[in-house]
Amino acid sequence: MPADTLSPAAVSDEDKVRFLASARAHGGVRPEVIETHMSWAFAAGDRVLKLKKPVRMPFLDFSTLEARHFNCSEEVRLNRRLAPGVYLGVVPLVRTSAGALAVGPPDDAPGEVVDWLVAMRRLPAARFLDAALRAGAVSALDIDRLGDRLAQFFAAARRVDISGKQYVQRFEALQAANRSVLLGPSFAELKAGPVLDAADALLSRHAALLGERAERGHVREGHGDLRPEHIALNDAPVVIDCLEFNAALREVDPFDELAFLGLECRMLGAPWIESRLIDHVAGALGEQPPAAVRSLYGAFRALLRARLSAAHLLDSQPRTRERWLPQAARYLAEARAALAGATSPS
Repeated sequence: MPADTLSPAAVSDEDKVRFLASARAHGGVRPEVIETHMSWAFAAGDRVLKLKKPVRMPFLDFSTLEARHFNCSEEVRLNRRLAPGVYLGVVPLVRTSAGALAVGPPDDAPGEVVDWLVAMRRLPAARFLDAALRAGAVSALDIDRLGDRLAQFFAAARRVDISGKQYVQRFEALQAANRSVLLGPSFAELKAGPVLDAADALLSRHAALLGERAERGHVREGHGDLRPEHIALNDAPVVIDCLEFNAALREVDPFDELAFLGLECRMLGAPWIESRLIDHVAGALGEQPPAAVRSLYGAFRALLRARLSAAHLLDSQPRTRERWLPQAARYLAEARAALAGATSPS
């Protein structure tokens, strides 16, 4: 069993990452290491191990070993809906009685559990939608297959019991969060005030239409983070990395999720995908949302992404600092375009 000798002192995050980034943790294969805001991923051979950071934020809590275990289990359970066969299970990271770190399962590596890992089957990087778009390797058939898969998923997804008023209030809360960041003095050059005001006006004008989506049972337990980098274009497409840590963020109208995916595809130079995918899913589900609702979803998704982009610069040590303001400006431009295209309800 792979191991790395440690002192009897408590195992730090640095100890865990150092071990999991070593070839010893992966049968002699040195892994590729990917760091995000909330986790580290270690990809070696045909397997990926994910370690959650012990962070606490307003929308998640990974601060305790028990919380990380629970969220690892939820990640596996929820992602198996759209990625069957990819999420292999939860395995422990243990410190043995000899003071070494080892990757479980427990019978193979008895000792103190110091953290939990999500084990996944590694997927070909070139067939993820973002990479395939950059390579010009995405066909209409790929998107139709994805539409079939997503339509099946949304049709079977749990309906969320939420009133129209509560649903609209979620968008109001989202907009308040957007304003708290985008109107901050650090981001004055973005000049976000007018587009935020226009989004408020659109929400006010079409709140009843939006509320009807909830009242009629269109809000489902979806994926929550439907981005191109999470979609593998196999013959049977799979979607990974749903938001396991916050149920409310997964409770979405399918066409809100599709508006988000369409936005991200436009950002990658593929504006044709959104309408094809929405029309395909709408046909399969037997319903088409009002144009005003689609515009509202598109605008609010773009504003959310603008806010999240800008917020990276509020970190104490932001990575790729030069990236975030231009990216926020591009998302604000997408929000303006969605608002300009908004139409009255038919």
